[in-house]
This record gives sequence, structure tokens and C-alpha cells, in this order.
Amino acid sequence: MTEAVVHVHRGGKLVALVGNPNCGKTALFNGLTGSHQKVANYAGVTVERKEGRLTTSAGKTLRLLDLPGTYSLHPRSPDERVTCDVLAGRAKGEKRPDLVVCVLDATNLRRNLRLLLAVRRMGLPIVVALNMADLAARRGLKVDAQALSAQLGLPVVRTVAIHKEGLDELRGLLDRPEVWESAHAAAAADAPVDDHVTVKSWLQAMDLDHELPVLPSDRVDRVLLHPVAGSVILAVLLFLLFQAVFSWAEAPMQMIEASMGWLGEQVGHFIPDGWFHSLIVDGVIAGAGGVLVFLPQILILFFFILVLEESGYLPRAALLLDRLMGSVGLSGRSFIPLLSSFACAIPGIMATRSIANPRDRIVTIMIAPLMTCSARLPVYALLIGAFVPNREVAGFELQGLVLFGLYVAGIVGAMLVAWVLKRFTNAGRLVRPLMMELPSYHWPHPRSIAIGLWQRAVVFVKRVGGIILLLTLALWLLSSFPGPPEGATGAPIQYSIAGYLGAGLAKIFEPIGFNWQISLALVPGLAAREIAISALGTVYALSATGDEAAQALAPLIQQSWSLATALSLLAWYVFAPQCIATLAAMKRETGGYKMPLIAAGYLFALAYLASFITYRVAVYLGAG
Repeated sequence: MTEAVVHVHRGGKLVALVGNPNCGKTALFNGLTGSHQKVANYAGVTVERKEGRLTTSAGKTLRLLDLPGTYSLHPRSPDERVTCDVLAGRAKGEKRPDLVVCVLDATNLRRNLRLLLAVRRMGLPIVVALNMADLAARRGLKVDAQALSAQLGLPVVRTVAIHKEGLDELRGLLDRPEVWESAHAAAAADAPVDDHVTVKSWLQAMDLDHELPVLPSDRVDRVLLHPVAGSVILAVLLFLLFQAVFSWAEAPMQMIEASMGWLGEQVGHFIPDGWFHSLIVDGVIAGAGGVLVFLPQILILFFFILVLEESGYLPRAALLLDRLMGSVGLSGRSFIPLLSSFACAIPGIMATRSIANPRDRIVTIMIAPLMTCSARLPVYALLIGAFVPNREVAGFELQGLVLFGLYVAGIVGAMLVAWVLKRFTNAGRLVRPLMMELPSYHWPHPRSIAIGLWQRAVVFVKRVGGIILLLTLALWLLSSFPGPPEGATGAPIQYSIAGYLGAGLAKIFEPIGFNWQISLALVPGLAAREIAISALGTVYALSATGDEAAQALAPLIQQSWSLATALSLLAWYVFAPQCIATLAAMKRETGGYKMPLIAAGYLFALAYLASFITYRVAVYLGAG
């Protein structure tokens, strides 16, 4: 995701948030910046960066940069390297921070303070945010912010970021000139002493050098991390997720569909019949509406992923799946990038930068496209809604069951590809034990969920208003010109550039049951998968005659496609070659064209083979 949510000025003083993973850094960032933030990539790499605008108590505006979480300044993965490069002033296109807010998890000071020492040795001015102090108190850890400040020789602010406690005090602290002064003297004092000894002495001085009691999280983990019970719970959670994508989204989807239909009808009254009427109604409104209607389903999917991430459950899921992932030559660390790929393969590929093992990282990148991204969801929803009856089976919606099966098919395909790579590479046979921190469970904070959903909705709508709309208009143009010759009896599109292109492609895709309209819609779908829906809508609107032109897309394909064709297209999209943006992300991550070309080739072959088998079996069973 590289689109900016809100413009942030590049000038002004730069404050960097630094901390261990799961220390509450993102919640602090959201609380300090609100909606004044943007999501982009660091210059020259594809690690996601979040930057925002922070206003101090005195009204000064500062740039706030949320750096990737790290355990040390000796990077083991690409995202940790970005944090080190920014702090050292080596990051391309970014100046060295003027001040660092070091976020400490009050429940795990022993590990967090080691990172603080490493940052202080860099000579940067530091302010400490003692976060999750309420959670530490409930666990019997009374961390005195003033005592910690005296030990560190640094200003310390007690914060509970998810409840916005301490944020005003932190803003006020940034107005004090002395906190911006150089910290070289403190940095020099740290150098000759071992970090472990220093941290231990600090904890002993504050009476915090003792073992934690058994926590509620530990008792919950006895169930959620159980090899059998935990796996069943994870499978049920994922199953209910896909049920909700269909059942919860039905009403808002109908509202959007009706609204776009009404808009097209109203606008059509003011535009005389002709090419401009067709451009606006059939091209712009129908194309945008055909994709926007699936926004509720995409947001529901993102909502569940954000809740699982915010609650601390995702690392548990990775641990549960480590044995399964190991059987195909990966580790559980690949799970989170692969789960992110269900939303979009691009951030999933970006997330592989947290995988230290190069071979595991490359394999994860290669199979990430097989996770069913949200761009496939509009295609699945259209075909399932048109060809799968809306009824219950054993108390569950049949349409949701079919959607769940499609997601499972993508996962199984990815595991098979990883298994093949394990069999044919020596490195794939090595066993790499998974070591991963399990953060405490948290109730997901509504504000953080809302900000995450808002950012993703804006990105999606911008895609509709950008590349999708542009390609829909281009397809309309190719489908409308040249006009039919005199005496032509067929639909005008058959005589256009797009018509001839579709007829040629149909010869390639005829063995898998695709007609020329489907074949033509696959071409702009290479830029963005969801555009296949608006492309089909445009093609069918221009190829229909009489009353058929006013019909929605679902009834049209119900009439003109066989069930075998619909099943074949579903099979195609399980393995469909990736959009151009994903292949470009692969190229940036792997440093060349070799891996993207291999990925595009094997995905096309898998898609064609799966569609061919599906279509032929369906025809044999009488669905043709």
C-alpha cells in the first residue's frame, strides 16, 4: 500500500517512535496523530512506513515517524535494518531524527531497556514513554516513572496509549527546549558497561528484578495453544470469518448497488443518447459501481484481520501452524505475511521482510499470491451469488461454505507449491525452530480498528477512482470504436477493437469454457483483479441489445453462461496470475525479474490446468 491517506509536510523537526514489537507503539502513534497520518514506503525499499503530524501543547507541529519494531540495533531482517538506518542517518530520502521517543513495555522492562541503551549510545536526544503501565500494575509490577527517570537520566512519561492516558503530558514535554539537546554525554557513559549488568542493576534498584506470577494470558494459552483444541479453535475462527463476509455484507451491498443504479438512471436523464451517454452511464458509473459494491465485504475481511492482530492472537496462530508450515519447508513466521496476503498480496510480500532466513523469505514471496486477496472477492461474490443457491446447509449459508472452500483451495495450492520447493531444494529440508514473542492479550481498541479500516477504505476507493476507472474507460473506448459497418446485425462491440481482441483470445481460452467476453475481461484484470467485474459489466452492457442492456450483470451471466463455465472461472481465480502491482513488488523485493517471471508463469499454468480439469469434469457431470 503506497497511497497517502493525508498529506504530511516533509519539513520541520522529526520525531521517531522506537520500540520492541508489541510494545504499543502503533497505538501511541495513532493517539498522537489521529487522522493526520499517511502510509507509504521507505525510499528504495518496500517496508511500510507510517508518518503523521503531531501538534504539541504549545501548538508546534512536528513530524512523527513510526519505525518498524526491533529488538536490537543489530538487524537480522530488512525491516529491522530500516530502523537502524533511519536512526543512524543512513536512510535514503530521510534525515536523521531530531529526537527519539523510546516506547517501553512496562510489563517487560528487562528486554525493552536493552534497546533503549542501544539507542542512547547513538547520541540522539531521547524521551521515554512508559507504556502499558496499567497492565503492569495489574500484574503486580509497580513501575514508578520518576524512579525510572532517575535511573535512566532521561525524562519519562507514564502512558496508556490505547486509553490516551499520558499523551497530553508527552506533548507538553516536547515543548521543553532541554529535551531536544544532544545526548552525547549519556551515550559515552553507556559504552564500557555490559547492557545486561546495567539493566539488572536498574531493575534491582526499583525492586522489579523478580519473576512474574502466572498470568491470565498463560491460562488462556493452555487452551488456545493446545495442539488439538487450539487448531480446532483457529479453524472455526477462520470459518466464521468467511461466513460473516457474505452474511454481514448483504444489506450494505444492496444499498450501494441500488444507489449506483439510481445514480446512473438519474444522470442518464440529463444526457442525450449517444457515445457520451454510453461513456458516462456504461463506462464511468457502471464501472465504478460494479467495484464499489464489494467494499463492505472487503472491509469485513479487514476488520477481522485487524481484530486478530490487535488482540495479540496472530502470533499464537503462527505458533500453532509452525508444525504444518514445517512439513512444507517453512516456519510459522511465514504465517503472518501469508495471512496479510488475504487482504492484499503486496503488504503480505512486504511483511516477509521480518523473515530472517533468505530461503524462507523467497518461498513465502512466491506463494503469497496464492492466498485469496480481497481483489478476488468481487469475482467470487458475483459468481457465487449468481450460481450458488442462497440457502442453508447444516445451519450454515451455502454461499459462505463455497467461499470458504475457495480460500481453502488457495491455501492448499500454496502448501503444495512450498512442498515441491522443499523437495527440490536442499535448504528446504533443514528444520528451523520457531522463536517468537507472544504478546499479552488485549481487547482490540475501537479507535485503532476504525483508523485501520478508514485507511484501507480510502486506498480501495482511490483505486476505484484511479487505475480501475482509467482502465474501465480505456476498455469502453476499445469496445466502442470503430463503430459497426452499415448493415451490421450484431451488437456494435463485435466490430470494435475489443471485439476482435476478445475473439482472438477466446481461441486460447475456449478449452476451459471461457467465451470472448470473459477472455476480454481478463486483460484489464492483469492490472487489478477486481476490474474484471467492471470490465464484464462494460462488455455485456455494450454487447446487449434492447431490454437486456438495462439488466444487472448477475442475471445476464446466469442466462448466458453454463454452470461449468462459472466453476471454471472460479477455479481460474484461485490460481490466477497476479496483478502487475504485485509482480512489481516481487521484483523490488527479490532484486530482479527472475522471480516475478517464474511466479507469473507457474500461476498461469496452475490456473489454466485447474480451470481445464474443473470445466471438463463439470461438463462430464452434466453442468455444461
